[in-house]
Amino acid sequence: MIFFEPDKRDRALFPHDPFKGLVIPRPIGWISTMSRAGQLNLAPYSFFNGMASWPPIIAFASETAKDTQTFAEDSGEFVWSMATWALREQMNLSSAGLPRGQSEFEYAALATAPSRLVRPPRVAASPAALECRVTQVLRLKGLDGKETGGSVVFGQVIGIHVDERYLKDGRVDAAAMQPIARCGYDEYTVIDRVFSMSRPAGAGNAYGGQKTAG
Repeated sequence: MIFFEPDKRDRALFPHDPFKGLVIPRPIGWISTMSRAGQLNLAPYSFFNGMASWPPIIAFASETAKDTQTFAEDSGEFVWSMATWALREQMNLSSAGLPRGQSEFEYAALATAPSRLVRPPRVAASPAALECRVTQVLRLKGLDGKETGGSVVFGQVIGIHVDERYLKDGRVDAAAMQPIARCGYDEYTVIDRVFSMSRPAGAGNAYGGQKTAG
C-alpha cells in the first residue's frame, strides 16, 4: 500500500493526480443557467451530487468562478439535466471554453426545452431534469483558513421532469436511462445494470420517502 501526502506525491509514479481517479464514480452535474440579460450557459460538472432528500437539495462545485456559477448566483436559478450514454458526445462538447454569450446548447447541437418554474431551459433530449433555486453558496477554504477560489452552489429542487418511458413499476428505471458518471482522468462509466439489496433494520427508509409535518 502506497501512502503519500497530496502535495508530495511521487510524480514519476503518479504523473497524474490520482485523487479524481479514486473518488468515483461521480454523477455529472450538467447544469444550465441564464444570466439576467438572457445569455445561456450549459456545462458539465464532475463534482456534483444530491445533498438531501427532503427538502431535495443538490449541489455542484466549481474550482473557479465560471459562467455557470456566476449566472446561478446572479439569477438565483439553475437546471440539472441528466447526462446519458446517448448524449455523451454533446455533454463533452458543452465543456468547451466558449466566450461568454456563446451558447453551449448551439455549439453542441442540443435543443432546449422550457422549464416550468425557472428561466434556464433544460436539455430537451435528456430523460430527466431538476429545476432548482439557489439556497446558498459556500466559499471553500483550506486548512490555512484561506479561500481556495472554489465554491459550492446549493440549490433546492422545485420542479422535476421525468420521461414516462423510463418508469417501471413506479420506479425510475436507471439502467434504461443509461446515465453516465465521471471517473478519473478522461474516463467515464455508464449505468446499464443495477442490483438490489435489502437494508438492515434501523437503517432508515430505503426509498427516501418524503417527510410530512405533524
